[in-house]
Amino acid sequence: MKKSALLLTVLLLSLLVQVSAQSLNPRARGLGISFEGIPGKNNSITDVKGVLVGYKTIIKGDAAHNGKDVARTGVTVILPNGRSIDPVPAGWFCLNGDGEMTGTTVIDEYGFNYGPIGITNTNSVGIVRDAIGEWNVKNFSKGSTIDYSFGLPVVAETFDGVLNNVNSFYVQKQDVFDALNNAHEGPIEEGNVGGGTGMSLFMFKGGSGTASRVIKIDTATYTVGVFVQGNYGRRSDLIISGVPVGKEITGHMPVIASNKKDGSIIIVIATNAPLLPAQLKLVAKRASLGVARNGGIGRNGSGDIFIAFSTVSPIENKKGTLESWNVLPKEQLDKVYGATVEATEEAIINAMIAAKDMTGFNGNTIYALPHDELMKVIKNYKR
Repeated sequence: MKKSALLLTVLLLSLLVQVSAQSLNPRARGLGISFEGIPGKNNSITDVKGVLVGYKTIIKGDAAHNGKDVARTGVTVILPNGRSIDPVPAGWFCLNGDGEMTGTTVIDEYGFNYGPIGITNTNSVGIVRDAIGEWNVKNFSKGSTIDYSFGLPVVAETFDGVLNNVNSFYVQKQDVFDALNNAHEGPIEEGNVGGGTGMSLFMFKGGSGTASRVIKIDTATYTVGVFVQGNYGRRSDLIISGVPVGKEITGHMPVIASNKKDGSIIIVIATNAPLLPAQLKLVAKRASLGVARNGGIGRNGSGDIFIAFSTVSPIENKKGTLESWNVLPKEQLDKVYGATVEATEEAIINAMIAAKDMTGFNGNTIYALPHDELMKVIKNYKR
């Protein structure tokens, strides 16, 4: 192929990637909302090399005609190490415990996560966990008498029972397999997708969101990526870019049959910075400050559970008798902490900006955050 033809091909591929990214739902920066820090290429958790994200969105039933036979739910999977169950260092933190994340005791014990992480609705944690384990066995089992391919999968939840008939158990194993099989790098969808399909944030429509930050420590460059499944907060709490938006936008309130209980937020943090499990627990704690920047206070009825992992694993000798770790000293972690806070803050807002109005179970309706009204409020304050 001639150089001119090769150059044209590269340019066309680049254009296709840009068009693909632009075809996704709108994002906070696209509206003109400002955030601190430098984002990665896709401003996504997938900016951390090797991290893949997959969804299965489940929407069934016409809320206006089918009464309670309505599904507004799904599954999200995050693969820390590509399609592999090779362990990566991990740590986790619970801000408020009215929720669930499986597999955390083994993370405390060994300091590693093995294989895909799942996020879904409250009543589907078990089947998602089992399906991830089965998928691991089918793809990674070596047939030995001692086989750890199933592992102890990490699966977390937030409650979507306002829009989804959560007691009808719509999520099935094949849905999890579909999410795992379609997991990919690059730009990812946000808002009403995957496990975030039926969620709400600050009494606006919520869901799935992501963001990333690039930092430099000495001569090395690292990426911190965050993914959230957001389903929490009261309207009056909402703060965006330092502006008390929730106190200004008092309309567009949900139309629901009964009072909505407090919700939850699950946060997954990925980085290629070399960190120990204990350091990753400290990083996971800092996600709390990103939640707080947007007005979250970890209410009593909320499940606010966070996990952080590094894609840099220790090196074992051939006999498996010695592990060697190269890690950042604790004194260098402030930039990682700051990146985590910034990316968490933005990922939550991205979930809201991308989300759309949704009507579901019992005709309950949750409205999306109105973009024009939001920007008018922010511009008025910024003056």
